[in-house]
Amino acid sequence: MVSTRLQLSALAGVVALALAGCGSSDSDSAQADGADTTIEVEDNNGKQTVDSPPESVVATDNRTFQTLSDWGVELSGGAVSLMSDDLDYTKDESILDLGNHREPDLEKVVEAKPDLIINGQRFAQFHDDLAKLAPEAVVLELDPRDDEDFDDELRRQTTVLGEIFGKQDEAKKLVDDFDASIDRAKSAYDGDDKAMGLITSAGDIGYAAPSVGRTVGPVFDILDLAPALEVEDGTEDHQGDDVSVEAIAKSNPDLMIVLDRDASFAPEKRDEGSAPAAEVLEDSEALKDVPAIKDEKIVYFPEDTYLNESIQTYTEFFNDFAEKLEDQK
Repeated sequence: MVSTRLQLSALAGVVALALAGCGSSDSDSAQADGADTTIEVEDNNGKQTVDSPPESVVATDNRTFQTLSDWGVELSGGAVSLMSDDLDYTKDESILDLGNHREPDLEKVVEAKPDLIINGQRFAQFHDDLAKLAPEAVVLELDPRDDEDFDDELRRQTTVLGEIFGKQDEAKKLVDDFDASIDRAKSAYDGDDKAMGLITSAGDIGYAAPSVGRTVGPVFDILDLAPALEVEDGTEDHQGDDVSVEAIAKSNPDLMIVLDRDASFAPEKRDEGSAPAAEVLEDSEALKDVPAIKDEKIVYFPEDTYLNESIQTYTEFFNDFAEKLEDQK
């Protein structure tokens, strides 16, 4: 009888241990899949410990809006006023709008109670203000750094966001597509065409300097384009630097890369005198004999680029660039 009791006791112990083991396994699995984990990433300000995935996200960096939207990331707050109209975020009234960088409503970040603020680009100047208003949040900044290659910085930004939101596969796909578009564009460019970067705004033409010119400049470095015109002290001005149509005509570019600044805005929000870039350039009497105009070798950035300088935008542009030149061969 004693022996039987001992056997039953031992069996109960084994069952208890087995059940405890199952409970531990389920707990470990839940922890692995849950929101209570943290990861360490590095941004422009050093190492950051971030909840993965974060519970409340505020986004102000234009380069990240498209990616976050495509990945289905919910925002509690953001610079909605700076978003392209085709993003779902602009139709979501639950998102607290921090406004634009000229008239920001930074106090809204207090109401959003974020644990992560993805800050940058036009809002980069408000880093310290956001940190004070949301002291519990990590203010993450992944803007392309001046001393690094622009294309590598877009890859870095995408990869880090993928780690934070558990979208590593999606991030890799974006980077792979970006790389493929660059390879295609490089293959299409013959190396001889002299290129010029331009920005049109309110019917005026601005010069986008190689390397430094707003949005357009980095393309020269990425594709190793030969510039038709080089001037000292080129800037990142959002409307481009002053240039006359005579100077453009004299430089005789074979290829033009053009950002239509106004195309990102609804007609009622555009500056007075605004006109499509194609009209401004292709209908110009002073430019009619320029090879890029005569040969129709003008590559325009996607219409929403001024508000959406994401890795997806550049991927689309490089594919458009390649298609334009491939058709010329």
